[in-house]
Amino acid sequence: MASLKASIIVRTKNEERWIDKCLQAIAEQTYTNHEVIVVDNASTDATVKKAAAFDVKLVSITEFRPGEALNIGIRASSGEIIVCLSAHCIPAGPEWLGNLIAPLSNAKVAGVYGRQEPLPFSDPHDKRDLLTVFGLDRKEQHHDPFFHNANSAILRKTWEAFPFDEQVKNLEDRVWGQAVINAGRTIVYEPSASVYHWHGIHQGLDLKRAHGVVRVMESIHGESAMPDFLAPEKQNNLVVIPVRAQPDFSLQQELLRVTVEQAREVTRASRVVVSTDSKALADIARQAGAEVPFIRPAALAEKSVDIIDVVRHALGEAEQSGPIPDAVMLMEVSYPLRRTADLSSMLDRLYSEGLEVVVPGRRERRGLWADQGDNVVQVGEGFKPRDSKTQTAYIGLLGYGTAIRAAALRSNDTFASRVGVFNIDDELAALEFRPGLDTDAASTLLAQVARRRR
Repeated sequence: MASLKASIIVRTKNEERWIDKCLQAIAEQTYTNHEVIVVDNASTDATVKKAAAFDVKLVSITEFRPGEALNIGIRASSGEIIVCLSAHCIPAGPEWLGNLIAPLSNAKVAGVYGRQEPLPFSDPHDKRDLLTVFGLDRKEQHHDPFFHNANSAILRKTWEAFPFDEQVKNLEDRVWGQAVINAGRTIVYEPSASVYHWHGIHQGLDLKRAHGVVRVMESIHGESAMPDFLAPEKQNNLVVIPVRAQPDFSLQQELLRVTVEQAREVTRASRVVVSTDSKALADIARQAGAEVPFIRPAALAEKSVDIIDVVRHALGEAEQSGPIPDAVMLMEVSYPLRRTADLSSMLDRLYSEGLEVVVPGRRERRGLWADQGDNVVQVGEGFKPRDSKTQTAYIGLLGYGTAIRAAALRSNDTFASRVGVFNIDDELAALEFRPGLDTDAASTLLAQVARRRR
């Protein structure tokens, strides 16, 4: 099969979190006679820009049907072998491609699909489904039409006889599988051609039952290992420090210097960018070692502006002069006593647990009340003894060092799902400096910073 060219069709739709990892894994394959066709369905994130950094052919579509998208990509390709791969499926090793296409040397084989493994942070439903459906034994299917285009391969001449159905809205692979089985052909499941598939295939919503099934299956197969491409030290992280001009300039510039110094000590930080509306503060930031590739527009320097909008703007501007980050960390100058070790730990947790956001917070077990205008309501479990409370409340410290996936930051629902809280257990580190603190208190605060950093 080595003499045959493989065309790898990668379908994408807002896959910036995974596309570069997918394409990098393809580039590392030992079977090198291949091309990559990316079929993108109007992505609004950084998917296309990330894909363009690799040697790929990009095909754009505006309407999506799975079979039609594959057929469009195949028509744009030139290989004798067609490989279908979802952008969020990452080949598990350099032999993936060779192992996937090897069974096609048998003329009776119409198609091959490979194993899909969950990640450690995959949802329990998905872990259960993937571990159940994609086992360790190779199979030849003479009657079963199951086929899965997240990780599959067919010969071009087979596709010409059996193109994918362009009308169905899903399960185009199962429809195709039934057609080739009806024609007397064979489908092969090849477990040695494995990919990591973080969200898998849902079959039910009983979370408690799914957890139980996963525990049993992991006791048999072993727990899902964290692949090397997801190691925190291999991710690109952008630190954004937003700072506005304030009346007490001397204090503001000192807080900025301290914060830049802290950011540069974060072991996981790839770049440190300051977003400011002040040219004077921009100069100070540069002197301290940060980048200031833009001056923040006046409209984003108003007191009423959401800080997430400021960080989102900084992300877009920073990408014009540097790489696309995997995550962004927000560090405001108002936490000069923060511990830099916390910041790296939050980034590590973001990746190791597959979270979208990690928010620093201060655990609060006292009674909480919310003023709703016409009424004041109790929040949480009231006046139970602290040790008997089953729920934990946190006071959010957003500017301490919130870690956000770049893809989540681009969305309008940044905090909608998979949010973790990192407890800041040092009361002094959680102290927040805001305009209005008197000069003596500010001096004491900065003196404490100096003592901490000796």
